[in-house]
Amino acid sequence: MADLSEEDQIFAARLEDLFRQAEEKCYARFSAFLDERQQRIAGLVGQNYRAGKLLFYGGYSEAERRMLGIFPEYQEPEPEEFPIRLVCFRFRSRDSLSHRDFLGAFMNLRLKRETIGDILIGEGTAVAFLQPAACTLVLEEIKKIGKVGVQAEEGISVPLPAAHQFEQLSGTVSSLRLDCLVAFLTRLSREKAQNLVLAGLVACNGLPVTDSASTVEQGDKIAIRGYGKFLVDEVGALSKKGRIHLQCQKYV
Repeated sequence: MADLSEEDQIFAARLEDLFRQAEEKCYARFSAFLDERQQRIAGLVGQNYRAGKLLFYGGYSEAERRMLGIFPEYQEPEPEEFPIRLVCFRFRSRDSLSHRDFLGAFMNLRLKRETIGDILIGEGTAVAFLQPAACTLVLEEIKKIGKVGVQAEEGISVPLPAAHQFEQLSGTVSSLRLDCLVAFLTRLSREKAQNLVLAGLVACNGLPVTDSASTVEQGDKIAIRGYGKFLVDEVGALSKKGRIHLQCQKYV
């Protein structure tokens, strides 16, 4: 993993310690919440160890921020084993609160980002997935988000708010090269799209990619700094002019 940045190599070293502990102690070990890039690195680190069974889980099936669970051979990986607690917030439906509002309130408690999983926002409700210590602090301290009063309780008795909302993007591209896709998603020229890639501003499935000629596949997630995050939803057939029909979704 020599191509990782210095920051990612330090993170990988911490994960190696976690894997070694799991091997030596023979009981389940859990990471903090990991973003998509960190999850990919964790998967690479795990290939070098025989520490039993691995499972990524973030509190619900569609979670983006997830913990890594390393389970011994004798133990079946179960989501219920993860140290994740869920807090439900209720507020007036006419009050508009965003993911940023909740995350800012949590960070003002001096919580580390790694203790906070996904935050789902609905109409008059929000749900946060937290590590146990963070959950305790949030329940004790959070009475308002910004100027909006909220009621917080552990657990939830109603369906989770939708994890994501998308904007549909459809069109054609000349090829599935990364620079072609970036140009399509950003509406920039091919040259400007290549510059974004070369500058390290584009990530595929959580890992930075600086090769403009790398190939994108259906199901890939593309993050472009300054432009947002996208899912390659469907790669279709060729048009009469030999271009590839493409359907993507932009996270909004």
